[in-house]
Amino acid sequence: MTALWTRDELEAATGGKFAGPCTPVVTGISIDTRTIAPGDLFVALKGDNSDGHAHIAVALDKGAAAVLVHDTTGCTDPRLLMVTDTMAGLQALARAARARFAGKMVAVTGSVGKTTTKEMLRLCLGALGPTHAAEASYNNHWGVPLTLARLPRDVAFCISEIGMNHPGEILPLASMVRPDIAVITTIGSAHLGYMGSVDAIAQEKAELITALPTGGVAIVPDDAQGQSFFAAAARQPNATLWHTGLKRDSFVHLSGLKALEGGSQFTAHVGSRSVPVTLHAPGTHLARNALTALAVCAALGGDLSKAAQALTSFRPGKGRGALAQIAGGNVTLLDESYNASSASIRAALDVLRHLPATRRIAVLGDMRELGDFSISEHQALAQPAADGADLVFCCGPHMKSLFDALPKTAQGAWAQDAATLAPLVCAALRKGDAILVKGSLGSRMRDVITALNSLSAVEPA
Repeated sequence: MTALWTRDELEAATGGKFAGPCTPVVTGISIDTRTIAPGDLFVALKGDNSDGHAHIAVALDKGAAAVLVHDTTGCTDPRLLMVTDTMAGLQALARAARARFAGKMVAVTGSVGKTTTKEMLRLCLGALGPTHAAEASYNNHWGVPLTLARLPRDVAFCISEIGMNHPGEILPLASMVRPDIAVITTIGSAHLGYMGSVDAIAQEKAELITALPTGGVAIVPDDAQGQSFFAAAARQPNATLWHTGLKRDSFVHLSGLKALEGGSQFTAHVGSRSVPVTLHAPGTHLARNALTALAVCAALGGDLSKAAQALTSFRPGKGRGALAQIAGGNVTLLDESYNASSASIRAALDVLRHLPATRRIAVLGDMRELGDFSISEHQALAQPAADGADLVFCCGPHMKSLFDALPKTAQGAWAQDAATLAPLVCAALRKGDAILVKGSLGSRMRDVITALNSLSAVEPA
């Protein structure tokens, strides 16, 4: 295996020094000894609730090639790479990896759909050349540099996911990534409590575009709030702005969208080029994510037909729109339990509304980080919930406002938390039902999913 980092490269990039003679050949980067692999550089990060320095011995015992530390904790192993601060050391590795990278860099941000779009891009770009992408939702102050530090020196494409929940978080990460293509998936009310307004969210997301080089391409939704911010941001580096969506006059748009069982078909148009797309994932929002992924491929001069073919293997991830048959095949489960925002709940309810079923049931947990906007944002979803579901179950103090605003006929039950709500939902299910489960990660909607997956049977309709 080609070395990701040599001793000399590690010392040069971080400004650190190894404790003694050693010739580490680093083939990966880890910040968690539970998943560390032989040959990894273990970065001993110090967080609010844990300190990786407590696990130096474990990392070495598990085969770490080297350990990045700012405190030896009395250990004298020569494989310790001493730096002033391990987070700064990881960031330095990230910048060095980006500097030596000769391929094309794509950065993805947005209120909703970042990870899904990234995974679609992994498939599309992977069909065009060797591709490196962020794991899971590694999009914050440690996830972004970790993705870059892991970047192989010889791949053609890298996809970085960039998130935020406070002002001023996008630009430092974007400046580290230095994208050739910048993608904004959506602008919505996620983190509204920290940001204060949707305009402020759009302005913060637009900072990603300012990190583009001259001639870079920014791909933004054609219906998003904040178009003036996108345009102003694109002018700074003299970047090209592509709009994508359902509008026929957008440079990138889709037409002929047709729902299939568990997916959709449509035609993607990028300028004068067009390509048919079959997606095994339901919902207009996922079709739009796929369209965005194809736009990136087009901006990089890639083969659209090859990229569209690669998309046929996409399947929604756990908690991100996966469809499953439960209760002995008698109930359809739409698992959207990973996270939630106003926009993503509306999109999920629209998918539920089109699923074949005798009854449609929505199980909704609190949306977090909405601050003073919590009650109004939850209440505003009452009508879409009633339109998309025959019966609605809710949990959490904020979802109580949505539940109370529902017509009595649509009220299933409300509970303080997901664990208490789960048995009520299970008891209400009948053969032929389709059920959606969605809420912010902190709402622990996985408790409901676990309970539903344990059902062996349900009563007849």
